[in-house]
Amino acid sequence: MTEQIVVLSTCGSEEEAARIARQLVEAHLAGCVNLIPRVRSFYRWEGKVEDAAEWLLVIKTSRDRFDALRTVLEAAHSYELPEVLALPVVAGSPNYLAWLTTELEPEAKMEAGDSARG
Repeated sequence: MTEQIVVLSTCGSEEEAARIARQLVEAHLAGCVNLIPRVRSFYRWEGKVEDAAEWLLVIKTSRDRFDALRTVLEAAHSYELPEVLALPVVAGSPNYLAWLTTELEPEAKMEAGDSARG
């Protein structure tokens, strides 16, 4: 088991998803956020089964950044009850996990020519 986690959240629009993703990365609460467009979600809300198009955020972070990330995500989100689910990262590429750890530090800076991607 690693200290890194993947957090899932959905948004009702691409604009909102992109705004939240950028906010989390800029604040060093996430090293990378993937935005997956137009997932179809079925869920029960207020006694009715809903069928909605949503944008899925796949957020890479660490356990120690989760509480701050959750607080920012919930404050920035338009949903009354946004999805915020953290999944453990059991293992991963040592180089990627080291990069992710570095990006979560407030003073993290990408070196010129670094092509690491989320």
